[in-house]
Amino acid sequence: MSVDHQQPRSRAAMRGNRPSAAVFRRRRIAVAVAAGVLVLGVAALTAFVWPGYAVPEPLPTPTVTITAPAPTPTTTPAERTGEQTALTGALPDVVRQFTQQGIQDLPEWQDDHHATEAWTVTYADAVGSDAATITVQVGQWADDAMAQSFADAQVAAAGTAANTGDVTVDGTVTGTYALFPAGDGAVIWWRNGTVVIRAEGPADQLEDFYAEYPL
Repeated sequence: MSVDHQQPRSRAAMRGNRPSAAVFRRRRIAVAVAAGVLVLGVAALTAFVWPGYAVPEPLPTPTVTITAPAPTPTTTPAERTGEQTALTGALPDVVRQFTQQGIQDLPEWQDDHHATEAWTVTYADAVGSDAATITVQVGQWADDAMAQSFADAQVAAAGTAANTGDVTVDGTVTGTYALFPAGDGAVIWWRNGTVVIRAEGPADQLEDFYAEYPL
């Protein structure tokens, strides 16, 4: 009786039945592509079905700052009479919408507080009883120390200031200012070197008036 002895299969023959490495790579690529298509499909479906999904956040609305133009006067300044000094010549006729409507001597500051000269200037934004007015008292002293002594005493007597700060000219501090409430309006005191000024008028206009006043 003859027996067939089968030769053992070589590793090369056995490998012949297994997929090659290239096949594995193709399968892996095919699987990866299929998975990617599935993810995209889910994302697309979610975008249509899920409320708000894939809707971009609204861009922030930019802040726009609009600066109103400075008010302009509607009245004509009063004519000046008499001899003008260096101080009265420096007093403006127009400040924003307010125009100078009269300059008068202020003897009290000269007699009682030793100012070399002092004046009361009335400014108004219209003619008649409806006009808003600002009354300015301005005096000049022989030196800074005398002007500062007078200003400091007036500010101390005025009570608690709502706002204070430095007065500067070309970046140099030449004095201070102090704003006080006064009934329906306000009062502001400031010193610029040897000149001291007091202004009284509407509370909503006075700080802007002060900021534009050239002294």
